[in-house]
Amino acid sequence: MTTAKPYVIAKSEVWAAWKQVKANRGAAGVDRESIAAYEAKLEDNLYKVWNRMSSGSYFPPPVRQVAIPKRDGRTRMLGVPTVADRIAQTVVKRFLEPLLEPIFHADSYGYRPGRSALQAVGTCQRRCWRQDWVIDLDIAAFFDTLDHALLLKAVQYHTSERWVVLYIERWLVAPMQTAEGTLEARTSGSPQGSAISPLLANLYLHYAFDAWMTRTHPQVQFERYCDDIVVHCASRYEAEALLEQISARLAECRLTVNREKTRIVYCQDDRRGGGHRPRSFDFLGYTFRARPCKDRRSGKSFLGFNPAISEAAKTRLGQEIRQWGLHRRSDLSLTDLAQRINPVVRGWIAYYGRYFPSVVRPLLERINVYLMRWAQRTYKRLQGHPQRAWRFLASVATREPDLFAHWKHGVQPRAG
Repeated sequence: MTTAKPYVIAKSEVWAAWKQVKANRGAAGVDRESIAAYEAKLEDNLYKVWNRMSSGSYFPPPVRQVAIPKRDGRTRMLGVPTVADRIAQTVVKRFLEPLLEPIFHADSYGYRPGRSALQAVGTCQRRCWRQDWVIDLDIAAFFDTLDHALLLKAVQYHTSERWVVLYIERWLVAPMQTAEGTLEARTSGSPQGSAISPLLANLYLHYAFDAWMTRTHPQVQFERYCDDIVVHCASRYEAEALLEQISARLAECRLTVNREKTRIVYCQDDRRGGGHRPRSFDFLGYTFRARPCKDRRSGKSFLGFNPAISEAAKTRLGQEIRQWGLHRRSDLSLTDLAQRINPVVRGWIAYYGRYFPSVVRPLLERINVYLMRWAQRTYKRLQGHPQRAWRFLASVATREPDLFAHWKHGVQPRAG
């Protein structure tokens, strides 16, 4: 009688996967088990994952459906796996990622080690300066429609490990559990929210788009962040012809270009041809359009096609600031408030403040307004006296300029 497992998976890989899942945190799945609850019986839980994966008997539970509001008023459905399932997915991701990274395109930026959305934004900016037109490409319901057979074919091309293909196939068809508790079968797509889904999405679009573009249009540059794609063209004619070819190619791969959201955009100001519409597009939370700039050497003003935080992003961040309700937290000190919001604000400044930070400044100044109202609510001597409250806040900022993340970056309250 043999006790050997049919699949060789090191226990150390399961442990490493657990550490990644814990660091990423995340919500509970259909079993409602949190990271903390899972960790309470960590040794037993990790052994179960390893034992079942190694024996081929691991079957993923349903993923929990969570509705996330989109900018257009509709909702995006995320699929949240259980903690144990995220660990199992991360084991496969850790195996597959080193095999796929070397073949991925240099202009694929999403969910890849050492690459970021800001790199994609910066590259897009430089290319918009050099070429006059872009295709702002939108793929309709990409994560819901990617073809399982084509995806598995791509996975099998890169690995002969049966257990990797086996578990990816099971994850692809794992049902979605709605908020009402009903199970929805899935015959296409890969749910957003899972650990393995971004890697699979990149693999799918590598062959559906990146490799095809390199092979058929090697002179055309693009940036892709998962399914967000910008393609640069020299002329409107080239952009229109290329869009038709891209649409046909994606259709071959069971994907559909969203014609309502896909646009051909002119990337220069009116002095370079004029009259073209549209002249702006959004990419990764930034709006690209002609903006007033000043030459550092000559001091002359000019219009440059540049990114700044988008209106949609400003609206979302403004809503989050309101939801904090800082002005109502008179039970907390300024230090307490700073500790609560600084990690978030620091992230906003690092991301949206990279390009045209002046556009972000009014948003950060709203935080000071709420802090002024907090001061009025907290100190009786300041009630009904906004100017006094502003002077109080300004004096605190003078003494402790690094207390709030936005103060540290020059967005300080003014006294009167």
